[in-house]
Amino acid sequence: MAGPLQGIRIVDATSMIAGPLATMILGDQGADVIKIENPAGGDHSRQVAGRRNGWSASFLQNNRSKRSVALDLKHDAGLEALRAILKTADVFVQNWRPGVAERLGLSEAAVRELRPDIVYVSIAGFGFEGDWAERPVYDPLIQALSGLAAVQGQGRGRPSLVRTIVPDKVTAIQASQAITAALLARARTGRGEHVRLSMLDTIVAFLFASDFTGQTFIGDEAEEETWEEDGRAQDYVELIYETADGFMAVSAHTDATWRGLSKAVGRPDWLEDERFATVEAREVNKAARLVLTQEALRDDRTANWMERLRAEDVPCAPVLRRSEMVDHPQVEANGTILRMDHPGAGSIRLARPPARFEVHSPDPPRPALALGADTRAVLAEAGFGEDAIAAIFASGAAAEKESDK
Repeated sequence: MAGPLQGIRIVDATSMIAGPLATMILGDQGADVIKIENPAGGDHSRQVAGRRNGWSASFLQNNRSKRSVALDLKHDAGLEALRAILKTADVFVQNWRPGVAERLGLSEAAVRELRPDIVYVSIAGFGFEGDWAERPVYDPLIQALSGLAAVQGQGRGRPSLVRTIVPDKVTAIQASQAITAALLARARTGRGEHVRLSMLDTIVAFLFASDFTGQTFIGDEAEEETWEEDGRAQDYVELIYETADGFMAVSAHTDATWRGLSKAVGRPDWLEDERFATVEAREVNKAARLVLTQEALRDDRTANWMERLRAEDVPCAPVLRRSEMVDHPQVEANGTILRMDHPGAGSIRLARPPARFEVHSPDPPRPALALGADTRAVLAEAGFGEDAIAAIFASGAAAEKESDK
């Protein structure tokens, strides 16, 4: 396989979203990702709703460009097989709850005895220390504890969840970046690394980039937010504006784009209003600015506003439904959506890897595979002979696919 990570082998013992998405990103970039799954059903995401022909859409979207090995890690032969595979690995990724790796004999120290320069990655929910470390975790709990639900709910009457699993997905991106950094350090120093990251830390850092300005200056913190449902415009950086036939986004933050917006909507008087005379003034009087903009945009259709705003070089975009987005001309021009024939699920859509490499261009993503599709081949690569492989299968410690479902 081509790609910037060609020659890197990653053993992925994660499940659900954060870990699998992280390793899929690296697999798309050329790494040989070996996904370790329990023979009894595999990754839980194989079982979730949104299915066709026995295939889960969630699993397909987060597990392409990998090989599947089915091993029972509660079985001695399964553990021995994994240890043999780890001797050939550059990276090992697990998202078990704290203590599980130690009970399995797969702690960082134990794995480093097998491969001294390995990059060992531990992904946790709440962290590795403290009372919350061993608690079960799901995305909504991180949204609640991190402050993300508070950010979403301010001025709406109650805290609110983001309607997508932001903590899982941002953690995946952070993990993939950390893994490549650790690999670069190893190439320079010859030493492996233990990378530890939690979903909680990841989302707190994510929010501090823009949403904790009021908590930045110690001794001068902003007042706590309240849950009154006031719908105040100043609670928003910008609005999704209602038009005569839909919704759109408009961003007019500079002097030039504010002038363009004022002209496009036929409100030259805004340029004479002291409340909007400067960038700072428009921020101080954000509530009035957003309300006036909304009142103006409600008077015409989205397509007409797009034409008039673009003529004045004001950044704008229509709000698209998901079914509209996948066929939008810009998405098609980018080649953002891949269409793939899957042997079990049929014709499917996938998002193309967003990072494009010109010199080390990876091969196209490969579809997610059936549980245990590569067990036999990977065991052979790890040094097991035919008789030994047969014995592992006979013991029930490993499995291979029976069909494409």
